[in-house]
Amino acid sequence: MGQTPQRSAHAGTGGHTVTRSDGWSAGASARVAEIPGTPRTPDNGLGGGGALPRARAFGAEKAFRGLTVAAGTAVLVIIAAIAVFLISKAVPALRANTENFWTYEGWSPNQAQPKFGIGTLAFGTVLSSALALLMAVPVALGIALYLSHYAPRRLGTALGFLIDLLAAVPSVVFGLWGRDIFINPVRDFSVWLNKYFSWIPIFGGDGPFGRSILLGALVLAIMVLPIITSLSREVFLQTPQANEEAALALGATRWEMIRTAVLPYGRPGIIAAVMLGLGRALGETIALAMTLGITFGISFNVIQNGGNTIAANIANAFGEANDTGRGALIASGLVLFAITLIVNITARAIIYRRREFTESAA
Repeated sequence: MGQTPQRSAHAGTGGHTVTRSDGWSAGASARVAEIPGTPRTPDNGLGGGGALPRARAFGAEKAFRGLTVAAGTAVLVIIAAIAVFLISKAVPALRANTENFWTYEGWSPNQAQPKFGIGTLAFGTVLSSALALLMAVPVALGIALYLSHYAPRRLGTALGFLIDLLAAVPSVVFGLWGRDIFINPVRDFSVWLNKYFSWIPIFGGDGPFGRSILLGALVLAIMVLPIITSLSREVFLQTPQANEEAALALGATRWEMIRTAVLPYGRPGIIAAVMLGLGRALGETIALAMTLGITFGISFNVIQNGGNTIAANIANAFGEANDTGRGALIASGLVLFAITLIVNITARAIIYRRREFTESAA
């Protein structure tokens, strides 16, 4: 059989265009005749449509992705560089130390025979921060719930703005206020606690009272209060309106609605806010240096003069420290760095597990 020409009518000219099929590629099902005056599309052998446009080798999306990866990598590099710096500066002092760094309760690194330990400072740091959170978290959550679900909109907005401003007050202002003004009420309160509750070890002792762990913890609680309050309020405001309306429609009171709908939804955010406040409390320096009695010794008594933290000790002792003393302070800073890192990793793990539980329940 011979080749059969194919004819296609051209509407514009009334003529005919003859095409041949002997040049078709293998697997092609049809070929559109080239019509004068129409754009020519690339033939990919798929029966029309043409190939998809090629992605740009370097576009805005790839540039943004590269920037974000670089930023995340830079954070890890900075953390590793800080750790390497602290370790390199702390090792000579730790080698020169004549006492056990973990259990010794004194701090004399400037002597000919250096003697210093981190036990007292780590204990005071953890104790003051834990007491601060114990006092600040319930108050912060109560304020956040009032601003988000009880207060009128205008009043809640105004009070929220004032709380955000409180977070911007410098630490030295809190320290001066605690040392010169707040110390008198705390001293009177400590005397009252000692008079009626001295049978409890944390309120025992014969005095003097005032510049104690209790004063430092109260100042820390006031400092971390706006951070926890602001973040918790934003988390509570993100609760889906449908969840709240469903709880109320089932006959729940407002508190029952908050307990069953708002608090479970905002639990990861609450944990993140508390851990952020704890990080602020662990690293606070000037305020505690002004309010604590600066003594070395492990004691659970919170109303007698005394107490010390890693950050406060660095602020007080760095000016008169020699080479070994500065190395010892850097070693204590390495311990504080490790404590803060462990706290943040633990908080992140809790939030991640809570998110997995929520997603699986949904």
